[in-house]
Amino acid sequence: MNQYKIMLVDDEPDILDLLEKALNIEGFFNITKIDNGISAVTTCREMRPDVMVLDVMLPDIDGYEVCKQIREFSHCPVLFLSSKNDELDKILGLAVGGDDYVTKPFSPKEIAYRVKAQLRRIEYRQAPIQDLSVKIGELMIDTDGCRVLKNGKEIGLTAREFEILRYLAENLGRVISRERLYETIWGEDSFGCDNTMMVHIRHLREKLEENPAAPKYIITMKGLGYKLVNPYEN
Repeated sequence: MNQYKIMLVDDEPDILDLLEKALNIEGFFNITKIDNGISAVTTCREMRPDVMVLDVMLPDIDGYEVCKQIREFSHCPVLFLSSKNDELDKILGLAVGGDDYVTKPFSPKEIAYRVKAQLRRIEYRQAPIQDLSVKIGELMIDTDGCRVLKNGKEIGLTAREFEILRYLAENLGRVISRERLYETIWGEDSFGCDNTMMVHIRHLREKLEENPAAPKYIITMKGLGYKLVNPYEN
């Protein structure tokens, strides 16, 4: 795993050092440490990290704004660190494009393992499969390039959004429960996953659907879960 590039963004040097040591123990050495938001955006554009660990409270622009800006050019997984443990703060972190959210105080070892989990998902998305692209109505899901196009125009999805869509596409027409979807994509127990899943599904619909309030691709089956359908097939 040593080839992966990891960016750590926090204005507390002690936290940066602790995270770096924990990641070193797990075999990660290509690590860049940044102490402010503006430099984080610039450096991310230049180095294209595979994973970013991002503190919410930064001295210039906050982590939410950093994530919003990097989502304009990067789909790298973003793991938020925050002293805010309110549910609305967590939802905001996911809404702006974050992939994980951990509240302080935290175990550096836990963060290292969460980084490893994000990288496993990258490897999963990059694993060779028989069909490299799937066409569903106006959508083309390029599983090799981790891209989604609608009528030939690329749609910017976060890493997590792409994984959700890909998994639904692999089970086209089948109802997938929220619990199964969460446990497959997040790799964690699904307890309390409803809000997290609803946020990601809502953002997927906003990006894919002509009318997110009346979706024709990602359908909610009340009490059961979600399914992806081709609206142009009976």
